Amino acid sequence: MANHTTINELQGMPLAELHSHVGGAVDAAVLWTLAHDQGIKLPTKNYWEFEKMVTVKRRYRSFKEIDRAKYHWTELIQSSPVAMEPAVHQTIGGAYRSHHIVLHEIRFNPMKRNRNGERDLDYIINASIRGLERAMLEYPEVRAGIILMLDREFTFHQNEIIYNKALKYKHRGIIGIDIAGPQAKEFKMKNYVDLFCDAKKKGLGVTVHTGEEGQRKEMAMVVKEIIPDRIGHGIKAHQDKALMRLLVEQGTVLEICPTSNLKVGVFKTVAELKKAYRTLFAAGVKLTINTDGPEMYETNLAKELEFLANNNVFTVDEIKKCTDNAFAATFIKERSS
Repeated sequence: MANHTTINELQGMPLAELHSHVGGAVDAAVLWTLAHDQGIKLPTKNYWEFEKMVTVKRRYRSFKEIDRAKYHWTELIQSSPVAMEPAVHQTIGGAYRSHHIVLHEIRFNPMKRNRNGERDLDYIINASIRGLERAMLEYPEVRAGIILMLDREFTFHQNEIIYNKALKYKHRGIIGIDIAGPQAKEFKMKNYVDLFCDAKKKGLGVTVHTGEEGQRKEMAMVVKEIIPDRIGHGIKAHQDKALMRLLVEQGTVLEICPTSNLKVGVFKTVAELKKAYRTLFAAGVKLTINTDGPEMYETNLAKELEFLANNNVFTVDEIKKCTDNAFAATFIKERSS
């Protein structure tokens, strides 16, 4: 068990968060107000019941369960320009005030917030950019950026539209693309190799959700053929020495999310999590520590660091190394004065 002096070394340290979904990063009280501001009919009029609806209180068997049970509501509430601006603004500002997060990448899928085409994607994206810009104006120490997400349950055409929006706004705070969502039988990651390679050529950061659920052969293909800057989660690589060597050779960075990994059911115990993380670290794979969505998973970046230290997953020096990795691996350019 790490002693209090050791843990205190982490408090007040400037932090970087690279993997946080807007759908999981907004406080329940803010979502409650946004829902009422927009006249959204909720299944309950009791705030505390609503709070349970948008947070993960127990362990689930898969991300698909959480996607259907939790993200359905958070994304619905965020499905308007009126909601997206304050959602982004308060996420970035709150993280800075509470936990000294001075480098903050957030991500979301704009097409999951346009109510099946009822809302214009450009309005949704511009609202998120306004929230981003307001937060950085209020807190000059903060650098922040937005990653637009594609989805495994979307058609290629739908995902291509999102990609083109990322290109359109890459000079206004859109810093990269990602693809996520539950595993889908019809989805073939192979079909997206050219798109992601094109994104890299055109100056967007590339990260891919893979190696969390499903088969690790998808992750191996992504690492070999796309050569992404980063991988969202990617913890299944600990089972494959050749894949870990490739990650090290290419300098691909993993965005690990401890509490999320446990609550989603990727690991059944802390011992399993520790074994996987230690294996990756010992192999020389660059790791960064993230929340996935602090409000939904009832955590924050400081808690994640303390959890890893208290459970002897990483030493304080190793945690600081992971933090350094995050600052080095960001897609965000230096702010001009």
